[in-house]
Amino acid sequence: MIIFYLLKNLMAEFILINKDKSRVKVFKPFEDISKYSPKIDAIEISYGCVYKRNCKPVMKGRRVESIEDARIEYKKLLEEGWKKTSIFKSYF
Repeated sequence: MIIFYLLKNLMAEFILINKDKSRVKVFKPFEDISKYSPKIDAIEISYGCVYKRNCKPVMKGRRVESIEDARIEYKKLLEEGWKKTSIFKSYF
């Protein structure tokens, strides 16, 4: 259980924002608490819209992807011009 706690704290969440600063995606570890010993083998991707820069973004949905699929999507978004941000870190 201690190892799980350390692993969870080492895996940070990443927030990406598009060029227009109107859409946001949050990548964070997904832990399956339905099992006896939870493991992090998937990534939860939340997505939403930003209406005002100084307000909390409106999250429209979320999904769980395998780590490899999430890496591919993250890389694709960076190639499209999305940037890593910490502006909304306090909301998540």
